[in-house]
Amino acid sequence: MTSPIAAGVLWALTRLLLVGASLKIGPFHKPGPLDYSVATVYHGWDRVLAAGRFPLHDSTWQYPPGAAGPLLAPHLLPFLDYDHAFVVCCALTDALVTVLLLRAAGSAPDRSRAMAGCWMWVAGLPLLWTVPWNRFDLMVTALAVAGLLSAGSAAARARGDQRALGALVALGLLVKVWPVLLLTGTARGRATRTAWTAAAATAALCGLLLWRTMPGSFGFLSAQGSRGIQYEAVPALPFQLARHLGWGGTLGVHDGSTEFLGPWVTAAALASEAATVLAGLWLLCWRLRADRSAEHVLPDAALTAVLLFMVTSRVLSPQYLVWLVGLAAVCLVRPGSSQRPVAALIAAACPLTLLVFPFLGHDIIQGSVLSGCVLAVRDLLLLAAAWLSATRLWRSTRPGAAAGGAPPTARLEPAAAEV
Repeated sequence: MTSPIAAGVLWALTRLLLVGASLKIGPFHKPGPLDYSVATVYHGWDRVLAAGRFPLHDSTWQYPPGAAGPLLAPHLLPFLDYDHAFVVCCALTDALVTVLLLRAAGSAPDRSRAMAGCWMWVAGLPLLWTVPWNRFDLMVTALAVAGLLSAGSAAARARGDQRALGALVALGLLVKVWPVLLLTGTARGRATRTAWTAAAATAALCGLLLWRTMPGSFGFLSAQGSRGIQYEAVPALPFQLARHLGWGGTLGVHDGSTEFLGPWVTAAALASEAATVLAGLWLLCWRLRADRSAEHVLPDAALTAVLLFMVTSRVLSPQYLVWLVGLAAVCLVRPGSSQRPVAALIAAACPLTLLVFPFLGHDIIQGSVLSGCVLAVRDLLLLAAAWLSATRLWRSTRPGAAAGGAPPTARLEPAAAEV
């Protein structure tokens, strides 16, 4: 289906169901607070942040200072209590992303093909149940989507102006770090200089303002060192198997996360960090030799970078899939994207993530083999998506690959001269 009206109808129906479930209204009504993360964790942080401080006493606070923005956003709706206002803010953000994708698809040369991006967002989020509207990751993803779409607009590319991308990346960086990876695929020359300079200037200015006005703004920098291997993360797969083969460790809550604790966990965490470094080096190597001039390369590279860092990370929460759905949607809007099969793998991983959280999470912790297999399949899908994404990005951006013209050696020298 290529009709924007059909996409809008599906969006309205699915959001009526899932936002209603998040708000516990209508057929989903039941007494008590809303989602635990919103009603207890976020609301608790909000009380501290509203007083002009960061919740440094809470070991679960491990976010950059810009995370205060989404957590304080419910105050923009003073006629609602915090819990309900937070969900409504996420729903409004979701609507904004949908409009941005529809506009981008409408201005694409092949609108019917570009509408796949809208469908990815409209149909992909519901596959994660109510998680997207109960976490502030949707707001961060909106910054990423807006930045990538602004950089790919015809006007911005004609001017070589990527300042909006840089500014939005910086805001995302200050909220949850990962949006900095959006700069991986910026085109050579003016586009890179403009985007990176705008990002650095915006991050420095906003970071300085937060540092001067709210004590402990950058305390999160020392909070990640003690993190272990979260049970949903890809590096946890060996321990999921080992726990059924006599391994002496266990699952426990550590720093607000359910992690594997015991023998070899520290070594696995170090191996995970080493894999992340190798992923970064691969991306640098790709930048040095790739033809990054096509408009689809920027979102394609962003999706590849986020996937690589996600599957090598010690932490992989269910809301991280919201990032992938948003980035994949932007890729599908762009003609010539190399990531269409990758988007299909991400879409397949979403319902498995839904099964893991919230429905099978307790069973996995208790050692259920069937639930553990569901989680393993989900993680293997993400691992396959990362591999396929990197492979297709590398092949599609070989110098001369699109036109089949100039031999690679004719374009490698200038490529090495400018990052």
